[in-house]
Amino acid sequence: QVQLVESGGGLAQPGGSLRLSCAASGNIFRFYTMFWYRQAPGKQRELVAVISSAGSTNYADSVKGRFTISRDNAKNTVYLQMNSLKPEDTAVYYCNGMSVWGQGTQVTVSS
Repeated sequence: QVQLVESGGGLAQPGGSLRLSCAASGNIFRFYTMFWYRQAPGKQRELVAVISSAGSTNYADSVKGRFTISRDNAKNTVYLQMNSLKPEDTAVYYCNGMSVWGQGTQVTVSS
């Protein structure tokens, strides 16, 4: 059973940065597209960024130019670098892939 474990969330000031990590167990990570989603209080879960097994990326319009998704297949890890954070980025961020969800990590952007 594949597992995904997120880390790196926390409190950041507006304009600040955070980097989320999602570590996968097993040895099939490199074959799969990976996703970052987020869910703010009272809102539906939304797709933030996606990276294919070949490294192609795509982003939600709301984060384009501020967030960067990347992966390290040797470490079975996908990252989300978040810069120029805004209060509206506050949410629980979830890693998804291989039909599995991580447990989520809270990101709060506040002064």
